[in-house]
Amino acid sequence: MDADLERLEREFRRQLDAGMWAGVPLSGVRNGRREALLVSNLAEVPPDAEAVIFFPRAQGGDGSSEQRCSRRGRTL
Repeated sequence: MDADLERLEREFRRQLDAGMWAGVPLSGVRNGRREALLVSNLAEVPPDAEAVIFFPRAQGGDGSSEQRCSRRGRTL
């Protein structure tokens, strides 16, 4: 594995370990909204992806919304 890919994997993991979500924007608009594929490791990022966006998880709640988002991300 080359040094750039190793740095990319370390930074990807650092963002997730810090509690961030990682999303790969999907092309097109559905129901007036843009959608993204949630990924939990670099290997899940499609090879043709133009970007991965990291964003903070919502605060509070009982975790059920996180589970719904996770399931939704896997089905996309």
